[in-house]
Amino acid sequence: MILIPRFDVDEVMNLLSGFEDITFFPAVPTMISALVNHPRAEELGLDRKLGLLNSGAAPMPVEMIEQVKDMGIFFSEGYGLSESTALGIANPILGLKKAGSIGIPFPDNDVRLVDLDDGKTEVPDGEPGEICMKGPLIMRGYWENSEETSAQLRDGWLYTGDIATRDEDGYIFIVDRKKDMVIAGGYNIYPREIDEVLFQHPKVADAVAVGIPDEYRGETIRAYVVLKQGESVTEEEIISFCREKLAAYKVPRSIEFRTDLPKSAVGKVLRKILREEEERKRKGPL
Repeated sequence: MILIPRFDVDEVMNLLSGFEDITFFPAVPTMISALVNHPRAEELGLDRKLGLLNSGAAPMPVEMIEQVKDMGIFFSEGYGLSESTALGIANPILGLKKAGSIGIPFPDNDVRLVDLDDGKTEVPDGEPGEICMKGPLIMRGYWENSEETSAQLRDGWLYTGDIATRDEDGYIFIVDRKKDMVIAGGYNIYPREIDEVLFQHPKVADAVAVGIPDEYRGETIRAYVVLKQGESVTEEEIISFCREKLAAYKVPRSIEFRTDLPKSAVGKVLRKILREEEERKRKGPL
């Protein structure tokens, strides 16, 4: 097992150059994007070095999944939380994999998708519901925090706060975090769907859609975009691109270009930081 103190793509590429075979490489989408788009990716032959590239911690855009597959890299995606000992649902390593799906439940791990309002009624296939899990993988509770435990664990079921759908084969597809859902003009909007479209733009390297306060609609969508090196594009071009692929009420109303996006220590984009920035702007100086 090779441990590194932090993710720096150049350092990781140098490290990979010294090994012929990495059996298992777990990563998050931000790390994977940095690796496969690195100038040395082809030179190092990542398809020969990586036995299995596994993505977790955040949904991986389908556009990126297809890019990884086109490079010949053996890839799988799964889902879990600290509260489920990092496991829960995954695409079978040697079985059917569906692009954009987190797969099927681990053995002995029960999974239900329940109504977002009542938290009890199971939703039919194709309808969004909150992921609830129960089984030997699930924690007994939060240490010395009975209040939080009772909020997350109900009758042995872990309420994850993640919204997903299930298809006819039992494969589960993440829609978004429950707390990230945007209600704009009475419509429920899942920012991840917008993220997927933004990643399809050929000049976009990284992007995230966020719900921000709006006096008329209640909330509205703003997209934060990082362009690929050397590229340029206008706000209207990005919005027009989204109009071609999204319903009108889902199209971002504004675009903010950035050199990078706020991320956690493991590389997850932090929507809450962007929301907090917007709230501070609205409040103005103290």
